Amino acid sequence: MTKAAHLPHRSTRGIAGSAIVISALLAATSPHGARAQSTELSGKEVVIAVCSKCHVSGANGAPKIGDQQAWSKRASRGLTGLTENALKGIRQMPAHGGNQRISDQEIKRAVAYMVNQSGGKWTEPVDKKALPSPRTGEQIVKAQCVKCHEAGKGGAPKIGDRDAWIPRLKDGLDNTVRSAINGHGGMPARGGMANLTDSEMRSAVIYLFRGPGSAN
Repeated sequence: MTKAAHLPHRSTRGIAGSAIVISALLAATSPHGARAQSTELSGKEVVIAVCSKCHVSGANGAPKIGDQQAWSKRASRGLTGLTENALKGIRQMPAHGGNQRISDQEIKRAVAYMVNQSGGKWTEPVDKKALPSPRTGEQIVKAQCVKCHEAGKGGAPKIGDRDAWIPRLKDGLDNTVRSAINGHGGMPARGGMANLTDSEMRSAVIYLFRGPGSAN
């Protein structure tokens, strides 16, 4: 599990203000029947509806969203450990944040969201049965990587410049992809797209090397 990294503080403004809307959605949901994937809540929505009651203000000793120091220690336990506390309840926090309508998966997403809003770079869990089709290397590069690799900003090797890419691939494609996943030099982890899968990252690196007109 990825550990929390120290990143600039992200504002929590607007979280508490949307709680009523999301709470109404939860209230209208049957606590017994499983919800369809299309109506499952994201981590942010769960936080707005449930977790914000304590984690925005720090009530009852809850770590505030955005407090990197408070969350860094907790994040070192990993998503599984933190989620277990949230599911079972700990100290002043009841099981499932006091709302049993929230599924285990949704609780896990909420934990990941709060960690990410507090300096972490975790990938929010998704239902593997409903995963979207993977993005191609070209789609990823055009959406994100061009910001630096098109003009060679900050020394980034240009798209399709094989002479520049070959030295970076001297230790093998896997090592280069791993470097892109973890972040290297001025490039943030996963090129700044935290939701990229490892395979998508690999496709992007291959496209960057081959350039336009290449297969992914």
